[in-house]
Amino acid sequence: MSAPRVDVTIAVHTSTRPIARAVGSVIDHTAAPVRVIVVAHNIESGIIRANLGAYAADPRVEVLELRDGIPSPAGPMNFGFASSTAPFISLIGSDDELEPGAIDSWLAMQRRTGAEAVLARIIDHGRTDPYPPVRGGRRFEGLDAVRDRLAYRSTPVGLLSRERFGQLRLAEGLPSGEDIPYSLSVFFTAQKLAYDLHGPAYVLNEDAEDRVTAEPREVMLDFGFLREVERLEWFAQAPADMRRSIVLKLIRMHFLDAVRARTQNEQQFWASEPDLAAVAEELKALSPGVLGWLSMSHRALVDEITAARPSYARVRQLVDATAHYNRPTALISSQPLLALHSQAPFRTLLAGFLAQRTARPRPVAERSAAGRAVDAVKPRLLQLAGGFTAVSVGASELQTMFV
Repeated sequence: MSAPRVDVTIAVHTSTRPIARAVGSVIDHTAAPVRVIVVAHNIESGIIRANLGAYAADPRVEVLELRDGIPSPAGPMNFGFASSTAPFISLIGSDDELEPGAIDSWLAMQRRTGAEAVLARIIDHGRTDPYPPVRGGRRFEGLDAVRDRLAYRSTPVGLLSRERFGQLRLAEGLPSGEDIPYSLSVFFTAQKLAYDLHGPAYVLNEDAEDRVTAEPREVMLDFGFLREVERLEWFAQAPADMRRSIVLKLIRMHFLDAVRARTQNEQQFWASEPDLAAVAEELKALSPGVLGWLSMSHRALVDEITAARPSYARVRQLVDATAHYNRPTALISSQPLLALHSQAPFRTLLAGFLAQRTARPRPVAERSAAGRAVDAVKPRLLQLAGGFTAVSVGASELQTMFV
């Protein structure tokens, strides 16, 4: 067997995970020499070997066992990273898979660009994930962490140089968010980054009913990763625009999701409100003035959560309002002069929409009449990622204008 060019770590903690599918998506569909390191986490390795079937005997598959008693994927992923010897490393969730040729495509892009990390295109629920919302929705090399909004990619799936990032580890001891400091460190410290936007994708599957990081938790446990981010040396020295781009993502995608999950009834809200307010204040302190870049509706919700006497009725009203993206309050930044800033809501979500359109587009003949109409040069309604709706000029014109 040739020395592997890529070591792929897959951590598995239960016999119900379709581990053979994940391993097969690498072994059966990659031309380059690869090794898959399967880490049996807090479970007998023999059980996992049995589930692997014929793959267990493949010389390109190595099964390791780790028992740490911690229900987090960080430990076994780090164990796999530490066991890697190939020039490049990668990871796959045990219930996910790669489209055929994905690793070969990542390697080809790395050779072409010299990138220290190649971001994978992700398919979620059958569609290309809009994150990160790169410039113009089509940027794939020479990425800039701030301008290409890379903070919105929370997971380091793709290809990483082991020479550059081999010593980097996921944050252990956290019930969730263990990959956020890791991903941010890759994207904000790499000298060269590429995004395989047009290549075979990393596919997120939703058939796992026992994800170790999906259980409801206390607010402070959900945001334990913030301590880890604040301790990063590069983050402490980061300029204002870099910190802002990160904190905006943490508010929009993590904090507001936490609020929505804890406002289903009044008792639940009041039990969580002090911690939600504390997290909001911490995020604001990490990037003073950051709320000006939020949409009007998002800003109002954060303000209500942190008010001296918040109203549950008002919070519920604002939570509902954030689900309606066809309103100006969802598209316009709370600081109107920032409305067309690259980190403001309109351009951020527009770029995500364009990225979904750009990624491996279908032939024109296969597209619907509505899809073909998107390229018209007249004003029209444009459906944005996340449900935004806005009047715009042609998508191609917006790509060249300012996104």
